[in-house]
Amino acid sequence: MTTTKGLLVMDVDSTLVQEEVIDLLGEEAGVGERVADITERAMRGELDFKEALDERVATLAGLPESIFDQVYARIHFNQNAKELVDELHRRGYKVGLVSGGFHETVDRLAAEIGIDYVKANHLEVRDGQLTGRVYGEVVTKDVKVRMLKEWAQENGLALSQTVAMGDGANDLPMIQMAGVGIAFCAKPIVREQAPYQITEPDLYQVIEILDEVKM
Repeated sequence: MTTTKGLLVMDVDSTLVQEEVIDLLGEEAGVGERVADITERAMRGELDFKEALDERVATLAGLPESIFDQVYARIHFNQNAKELVDELHRRGYKVGLVSGGFHETVDRLAAEIGIDYVKANHLEVRDGQLTGRVYGEVVTKDVKVRMLKEWAQENGLALSQTVAMGDGANDLPMIQMAGVGIAFCAKPIVREQAPYQITEPDLYQVIEILDEVKM
C-alpha cells in the first residue's frame, strides 16, 4: 500500500478554472450582471456566503437541466491544471476540490483531470428544470476547513502536510489552517493574509512553492 505524502485542497471557481460558474449560469438566465455583482461582493468578504449563494441561485429558477452542458462548454481550466495534478500524484499527494459551486459541473472537471476528492453544492432540479434552490449541506468557509481536516485524517496526514489554495474570502480559513496556504490570483483580503502568493494564473507554480518549503 502506497503511503500518501501530502494533500492539496483547492477552490474551483477562479482558482482551478478561470470562470465563476454561477456567473455563467446567471448569464444564461439573463441576470448575469446582477449575479456577478453579488459574487464579487461575497468573494471580497462583504456578504455572508450562504445568503449570497441563495440569492444568486434563486435567479436561476426555471432554467432547463441542459443548461449544465451549455455552461460546461464555456469553462476553461487555468494554465497547467492537469500538469499540477499529475505531478502531485507522482509525488504521492492526494488532491481535493472544495467548491461553493455545483457538483453538476465540478464533478465533470474533477473527472477530466483525475481529482481524488470533491465537495460542492447541489442545485435542485425538478421535472427537468432548476427550482432556484440548493439542497443538502452548503459549502461554506467552515465546511472547507472541515474537509481539509477530514481528508488529511483519512490519509493519516498531519495538517502540516497539507496545502490549501483559493482566491476568495471564504477560502481564507482553510488557507490559514493548512501547512502551506496559497492565495491564487486572489482578492485583496486573501492576498494580505495568506502566507504564500501566486499572482499569475499558472497552477504549476504550486510545485515551485512546495519545492521552496521542501514538502
